Amino acid sequence: MNRCPITYEDCNNKKYSEKGLNKLSRSLIIFNDLPFTADEQRQEAAARADKMSIQGIQPKLSAVLSIKNNSFSIVDKEGRFILKPQHIFYPELPQNEDLTMRIAKTIGLEVPLHGMVYSKDSSFTYFIKRFDRFGKNRKLPVEDFAQLAGKNRETKYDYSMEKLAGILEKYCTFPAVEKQKLFKLVIFNFIIGNEDMHLKNYSLIRRNNMVELSPVYDLINTTITLKNATEEIALPINGKKSNLNRKTLVDYYGEERLGLNRRSIGNVLFTIQNAIPAWIELIKISFLSKEKKSAYLELIGKRGKRLKW
Repeated sequence: MNRCPITYEDCNNKKYSEKGLNKLSRSLIIFNDLPFTADEQRQEAAARADKMSIQGIQPKLSAVLSIKNNSFSIVDKEGRFILKPQHIFYPELPQNEDLTMRIAKTIGLEVPLHGMVYSKDSSFTYFIKRFDRFGKNRKLPVEDFAQLAGKNRETKYDYSMEKLAGILEKYCTFPAVEKQKLFKLVIFNFIIGNEDMHLKNYSLIRRNNMVELSPVYDLINTTITLKNATEEIALPINGKKSNLNRKTLVDYYGEERLGLNRRSIGNVLFTIQNAIPAWIELIKISFLSKEKKSAYLELIGKRGKRLKW
């Protein structure tokens, strides 16, 4: 029995469930494989890199949903989706990112429409809908923290988690609300092993006359992907990038630096802890290999103990 890579539900002998296709468009009855292998997608991404605004270490393609072709079509401009094929050096990144984003949604983090589709060589390609596009070629104002901090791609790690609070205070409509969101995201990334949340992976968005943290993106368990990882966070907290614990993350960062009261902190920790059983089930039915599923589950258990649930 097949499992839909968009919804994770059983879909019998089909590649996608009806619910999965409806998430993309109610006009879709079938969805054709992307007409590229993973290698061909990487080549396309390299060839189009100078024409696109999407940046980062992972190969990415801009795409629109083509109802006529029952598939995604790659474009240079005005794309509504971002596609990420398999990485040549780091296996299973699409499966990893899709699962991690799905886990993030269980604790109330705002997650754009995302999932995976099959490519010509039967490999999975991850897709995510752009949250800065709406209507007919209209854009919402979005700036990542590197821009706001006066940094760039080369200096996106030259900052600290303490300074992120200053960005929220300076630009957000309701900084206290956004600080609680940030705290939840920080704890989440620690537990699931995302060591690469640099400045370009945080953004502010203006919508409904408010400036707030954008929906989350680029959430990946890098710990099970990178061999012999020595850091646990991209931007230091209290000068530390490893050996993080409850005292550093909760007492120091959450309470002292972000200024959250104990009730707010308790609510965040309670929400995450209560979601762990759902995380375990999602990991078990995910498209990761058996080896990576085991590593993901083991890491969550270890990180939870360090937070002294």
